[in-house]
Amino acid sequence: MYIILIKYIKPLVEVDQCIPPHLEFLDAQYQKGVFIASGARVPRTGGVILAVGNNRATIDDILKQDPFYIAKVAEYEVIEFSPSKMKQGFEQFLSIPQGQAKTH
Repeated sequence: MYIILIKYIKPLVEVDQCIPPHLEFLDAQYQKGVFIASGARVPRTGGVILAVGNNRATIDDILKQDPFYIAKVAEYEVIEFSPSKMKQGFEQFLSIPQGQAKTH
């Protein structure tokens, strides 16, 4: 599981131009089962994404498709962690997305 911290590095006027394609990017990753939750940071200095994947390289490749990345309006910090305690029902979000082979 990964926490992806997005930090805007350009003025909001430039970021806002990328919002519509960024939302399409998010929707595509939700449909693939990679992203679990996302939203804006408060105050609005970037965003946060909770994701699952089989390895860090896969997550990095996915983030390179983000319009924020392509337009160079944001930078990313990716934190990998292994949940050891969670609310009942959350375990459904821990499975690897379809099409991603688990690596050891």
